[in-house]
Amino acid sequence: MAVYKVTVATGDMMEAGTNNSISITLVGSYGESRQTTVPFLFQPGKEKSLSVRCGQDLGPIVLIRLHKWRLFLEDAWFCKDVRVTAPDGTLYRFPCYQWLEGITMVELREGSGKKLVDDKLQILKDHRQRELAARQEAYRWKNFAEGWPRCLNVDSILELDSNIRFSCIRATNFTGFLIFQGASHFLSGFLLRRTSWNSLDEMRTVFSRTQGRDIGGCLVCCPVPSP
Repeated sequence: MAVYKVTVATGDMMEAGTNNSISITLVGSYGESRQTTVPFLFQPGKEKSLSVRCGQDLGPIVLIRLHKWRLFLEDAWFCKDVRVTAPDGTLYRFPCYQWLEGITMVELREGSGKKLVDDKLQILKDHRQRELAARQEAYRWKNFAEGWPRCLNVDSILELDSNIRFSCIRATNFTGFLIFQGASHFLSGFLLRRTSWNSLDEMRTVFSRTQGRDIGGCLVCCPVPSP
């Protein structure tokens, strides 16, 4: 009997948790486990651990499968990552960082960043082919007009998977920052100014307020050279 400790982490954004049923399958180089239901409710920013018991050692864990299905109502789930500790203490990490919606199954590779030539097992080669086909289906292109750059072959962004769309949370944060910056410049007299700047020192009174602010991981700096 081989016992694997599995830790499942849910993202910390709003409504990331779910009350739908989630189960997991471990896939190793020697075999795979049975599909095991995770007996917990998933809450945003929380981790849940369970034990997966197998009749034999699965060898190095190369893939996991996350299965999601509805109980009554659809409740999307944002999975952050999954960590698997083997009986010998080896830790395998499986980054996810995506929404699971509806009745679905997602396969995740062990997060070691291997190249195509590193895939020695046929199961990994098949997974890479399935992943490539899924990406080609999701990102289909069309010509909007002659001479224009190509665009996605959809009529509305609502047709796109939620993992492809620009995050509502990031859009809200970005809009909020723009409002804050606009208010700051307005109060500083920048937006209503009708005359030229008198000196660089006068410019610093406005732009120094925006130096070093962080927008979604990008540092915005407005340095003004010394006279």
